[in-house]
Amino acid sequence: MKPVITISYCPKCGWLLRAAYMAQELLTTFEEDLAGVTLQPAEIAGSYQIRVGEDIVFDRKREGHFLEIKEVKQLVRDKVNPGKSLGHADRKPAQ
Repeated sequence: MKPVITISYCPKCGWLLRAAYMAQELLTTFEEDLAGVTLQPAEIAGSYQIRVGEDIVFDRKREGHFLEIKEVKQLVRDKVNPGKSLGHADRKPAQ
């Protein structure tokens, strides 16, 4: 069974557009791997979490900042399809 991703966001913080953007990116990248993406207004102020099924893969309060979309895709990929290549998003920055 394909997992559902839930993006829980703080509506008072104005994070709906960020959540919608991430949902679009995840649906595009993982269209064959997901059953869907759900946007869920959080009841806790300042909350922003991304869950794959019941597993929290990102929590803004725990991390202290937002991740770039490529980092979110890597976290989701590791849960839903570990062998999937993310192309340029998998490349490490030159040192």
